[in-house]
Amino acid sequence: MNELITSSAAVLADKLAAGEVSAVEVTQAHLDRISEVDGAVNAFLHVNTDEALQVAADVDKARAAGETLHTLAGVPIAIKDLIVTKGQPTTAGSKMLEGWMSPYDATVITRIRAARMPMLGKTNLDEFAMGSSTEHSAYGPTRNPWDLDRIPGGSGGGSAAAVAAFEAPLALGTDTGGSIRQPAAVTGSVGVKPTYGGVSRYGAIAMASSLDQIGPVSRTVLDAALLQEVIGGHDPRDSTSLPDPVGNLVEAARNGNVAGMRIGVIKELQGEGYEAGVLARFSESLELLKDAGAEIVEVSCPNFKYALGAYYLIMPSEASSNLAKYDGVRYGLRALPADGPMTIERVMGATRAAGFGDEVKRRIILGTYALSAGYYDAYYGSAQKVRTLIQRDFNAAFTQADVLISPTSPNTAFKLGEKLDDPLAMYLNDVATIPANMAGVPGISIPGGLADGLPVGIQFLAPVREDARLYRAGAALEGMLEKKWGGPLLASAPVLGGVK
Repeated sequence: MNELITSSAAVLADKLAAGEVSAVEVTQAHLDRISEVDGAVNAFLHVNTDEALQVAADVDKARAAGETLHTLAGVPIAIKDLIVTKGQPTTAGSKMLEGWMSPYDATVITRIRAARMPMLGKTNLDEFAMGSSTEHSAYGPTRNPWDLDRIPGGSGGGSAAAVAAFEAPLALGTDTGGSIRQPAAVTGSVGVKPTYGGVSRYGAIAMASSLDQIGPVSRTVLDAALLQEVIGGHDPRDSTSLPDPVGNLVEAARNGNVAGMRIGVIKELQGEGYEAGVLARFSESLELLKDAGAEIVEVSCPNFKYALGAYYLIMPSEASSNLAKYDGVRYGLRALPADGPMTIERVMGATRAAGFGDEVKRRIILGTYALSAGYYDAYYGSAQKVRTLIQRDFNAAFTQADVLISPTSPNTAFKLGEKLDDPLAMYLNDVATIPANMAGVPGISIPGGLADGLPVGIQFLAPVREDARLYRAGAALEGMLEKKWGGPLLASAPVLGGVK
């Protein structure tokens, strides 16, 4: 396999800066890989060949002229198709937006362009980010590079699969209840949900505005830090954007060290419901951290057991409001009723029936009911009170520990179609990741090893605005695990991800 596609983003950046390889060569190598394997993986909904190569050529020209360039200039990236991008279609994985071209760029895309990173294309996702498996895309499921009969996680399975299959060294995802971290866990990649407000949401098609967060997907902790430093920081166009500077995340990732760090094991995020292999890898990681000088303590977050139920009231409620604009009049698809009067109500009904898939319809119905007169306080209002209790649990836990740790997902990747007829079983995949979104705290998932030949993820959580702690702890564990394995986990992937 071409070394250009198996190298990390940091290594590629060094090679580009040293003139050992051109940006056009790097970009073309990834486009060739997409052409070679994406027919099987279905990670991409759109491949941005011409623009990516033009940006790469411009980088090479600028570098030859002696211009000072960003560290990641010339390093390619894939974009989750929930993030609007001028000049490329943005579909949100839905027929409702099939072929739609945004007239503007999301803030993160503006920053990617400023860094002169070639965008390889837009990646597949569960429709409007509603799902845990990327089986709910209107354009077909994405497949896990470790086993093409299994799911790559969701909703951002396309971004995670692209990185794991060596189709892109970096990708952008969005995380509402775990949609960056959970796909990272089951594909053996790295996924980060920054502190809520740490990365602008302007231009990310909203599902649940109080929960959504854009973040990096990569193959190493350092690569994720490099990308978050590009996309992070204040944005006046996002009213929830924090005024804080990004912080030196790259330094934290380069100097990963847990000596003297207190790491809290969350009592409620292990045990019953977690696969034995997942818990075995988790226990091994704890031993490595302890041997490296970390103090391992157990913390209890008793209200986490209510997080899943509260999330599945808050998220569909906000989604039903955000998706109301797709009515056949203002945005997206317009479908007409087969017969009868052509009223706005009947056009709306026909449009939403044709444009939305089953999972989106399910969540809109649930959210509309939870917000309806007579039920608002009992459902949505009560869920928000639970959210406050979860935030208090985090605050208490962080008085006892610097970071918290848990498995990212209770299970490894399951078979395609295995849980499609059981929505509750599907929702349980996010039980360990949802609390972070409810409280706005940052989280990272790193590869923790294999269980029955499939990747397991280890999750670190840090206090709000302390993203650097994630990178410090994540890089330390990553280094210890790779030393134990003799190299990156993805090097052992048996199908598309493996280095042949």
